[in-house]
Amino acid sequence: MLPAIAKEKLADYIDVFCEKNYFSAEETKEILLAGLKHGLTPKVHAEQLSHSNGIKTAVECKAISVDHLEFCNDDDIALLKNSDTMPTILPGAAFFLNLQLPPARKMIDAGLPIAFASDYNPGSSPSGNMNFMMSLGCIDYKLNPEEVINASTINSAYAMDLSKEVGSITIGKKANIFITKPIASYGYIPYAFGSSLIETVIINGAKF
Repeated sequence: MLPAIAKEKLADYIDVFCEKNYFSAEETKEILLAGLKHGLTPKVHAEQLSHSNGIKTAVECKAISVDHLEFCNDDDIALLKNSDTMPTILPGAAFFLNLQLPPARKMIDAGLPIAFASDYNPGSSPSGNMNFMMSLGCIDYKLNPEEVINASTINSAYAMDLSKEVGSITIGKKANIFITKPIASYGYIPYAFGSSLIETVIINGAKF
């Protein structure tokens, strides 16, 4: 399928779920390298239900991101520190499936950046509410508001290979911005979980 996908420009990335009973580390590497030959950027979902060497494979294949990471260990953290692969936490999936939590606090304390994403899908994370994801980051993962905001904006943009276009309010980037209702500080965003705080949304400079 990959030659057809590349020819018709149907995808930008190639993503593999490296996990027991799904794709092995060896199969993951084979698929990612095949995608690279057709210009597709590697991404990996790994270490969610068990440790399957998905992080190691992601780093070896120069994946832009590796997601889930519930079973990320100290060796994995060391590998990620010496790579350009963004570790991406998916709080909604861990919450909905009642899994052990990825070591997000340990990663940051070790000097790693992390990204946050919703993993919005009907099977394991039926919520795209990033406000709730940031709330989980502060409450369950023991991160501070600055850390979850960075994880949900500029670091997530990097994980999608889009940080030159979006992810921060910067001259030269797309004007994708939201304006909140009056709040005491940006720390109120993860604090007021479940609350609708957004007053205005601006996408590509246009108000919605």
